[in-house]
Amino acid sequence: MRIYQWALFLLLLVLGSNTYSQQVKEKKKGWHLLDLETDGYYGISLNKAYELLKGRKSTQVIVAVIDSGIDTLHEDLLPVLWRNPKEIGGNGLDDDKNGYIDDTYGWNFCGSKSGANLSRNSHEITRVFHGWKSMFEGKKERDIPADQKFLFSQWLKAKGILEKDYEESRKSLGNVSRFLEGLEASNSVLVKGLGNPTFTVNILKSPVIAADSELKRAAEYWSSVFSQVTDTSITNLAVIQDVQRYKNDLEAKRKRMEEEPEDWRGEMTNDVYTDINDRQYGNSNLKEGSGNHGTSVAGVIAAVRNNGIGMDGIADNVRIMAIRAVPGGDEHDKDVALAIRYAVDNGATIINMSFGKPVSPYKQFVDDAVRYAAAKGVLLIHGSGNSAEDLTKYVFYPHPEFLDGQKANNFLTVGASGDLSTGSLSADFSNYSKQWVDVFAPGVYIHCTATNNQYETADGTSLAAPVVAGIAALLKSYFPKLEPKELIRILMDSGLSFSGKVNLPGNEGVQVSMTDLSVSGKIVNAAAAVKMALAFKTSKSK
Repeated sequence: MRIYQWALFLLLLVLGSNTYSQQVKEKKKGWHLLDLETDGYYGISLNKAYELLKGRKSTQVIVAVIDSGIDTLHEDLLPVLWRNPKEIGGNGLDDDKNGYIDDTYGWNFCGSKSGANLSRNSHEITRVFHGWKSMFEGKKERDIPADQKFLFSQWLKAKGILEKDYEESRKSLGNVSRFLEGLEASNSVLVKGLGNPTFTVNILKSPVIAADSELKRAAEYWSSVFSQVTDTSITNLAVIQDVQRYKNDLEAKRKRMEEEPEDWRGEMTNDVYTDINDRQYGNSNLKEGSGNHGTSVAGVIAAVRNNGIGMDGIADNVRIMAIRAVPGGDEHDKDVALAIRYAVDNGATIINMSFGKPVSPYKQFVDDAVRYAAAKGVLLIHGSGNSAEDLTKYVFYPHPEFLDGQKANNFLTVGASGDLSTGSLSADFSNYSKQWVDVFAPGVYIHCTATNNQYETADGTSLAAPVVAGIAALLKSYFPKLEPKELIRILMDSGLSFSGKVNLPGNEGVQVSMTDLSVSGKIVNAAAAVKMALAFKTSKSK
């Protein structure tokens, strides 16, 4: 493949993840809250929902955010954070005797008792492949005892993913490395000639370049690179960094097959991972190493409304319980299971889970926790994932089907929608399924909170799930008697329908109906959900 072809391939690959946001960068911040009829956006019609609720009293709802942690000092979140009423923060004591010391705002299952936090993690597929390699390698399903068949299926799936990634890295790494060398060499020539470390495509038209043959060759090379990107503000440094990240990712994929992962979590938490009853580990440090992810999710649900700063969340009478179980890489099943149980035991009625992974070796831990939540009337809302996969064929965990074949009745899976202005109502990255994705919600160019009193826009089903969690919290606040299965029914049945065709995620040019992408075929809408809840309440009282 020639160098200009590699430029096309690599730049579309490494910059492609940003394309969706670039397409809608002029979209109004907070579009996901707007209304189709009055504003022209396929948002959730939040103002109309509050108009319908005017004059009604609400009760406070606790929403647990199981994620990477939360910036507990953020200006738009601090007033809405849950505070453990039975715990005296900072005294080093377990005042409420629940086994967790100083859990004032929630708990972190990814840290040490000393307060240090896990900031990185190995991928679950790597842990599964190497962890059970000696037990399963070379065996067929007929050789596996019945009680190990699910684990064997997880090992085979992990092995298949790693082998595919390994083959990709083996084939591509050499060419990518040479392409990066070419970028850096020609970049060095231009930086020296222009006297500036940063340049864009427009600077390459400088008369200084035209007068020097070496600079001209380097400029022609970089012009061909920049020609693959529609955004003329992208710099040489951004391109090099993205290609470097892609190279690093390929190298990491190769290593995952060859090297056993380090047990960073076990060394820090010092618990027995296979024992679900070994629960007293972790710490109360929710901010350090949290990153933006959990902070963004929390803001979408409940950032203080109408305070004139930052952004508005969806629900107006909510407290966010922060639980850290996703440090980077894939979460551990035990941490997720205990996080769900912690949320339930401390009064959460809705749990947002914007995380996931392709394998789940200790799924039984999570299944039992989901059943526990169901018994206590707690709704779980999960993002479908960002791999543009059909979850009918490619299971993404946590998954609502239990190992015994039954299905959780308190579990809602959410795909990500965009707007017609982006070219399609379906986000090009969203996982989908007519069987396992229940509904779609805005998940493209979502304005949200970020750490250190910052704000950003981001894409992902990680943002679509809290949009639904926010609406669910709004409903639960004004209609507290609604049970999880009733909330699910309302959220799915009341959504907006779309009669036209949308893009099949991950398959440009393939058109499908929204009914092909989820069980409901709809996009959630807060106003419609409130209307249905009002009617539901009336019919229920008769």
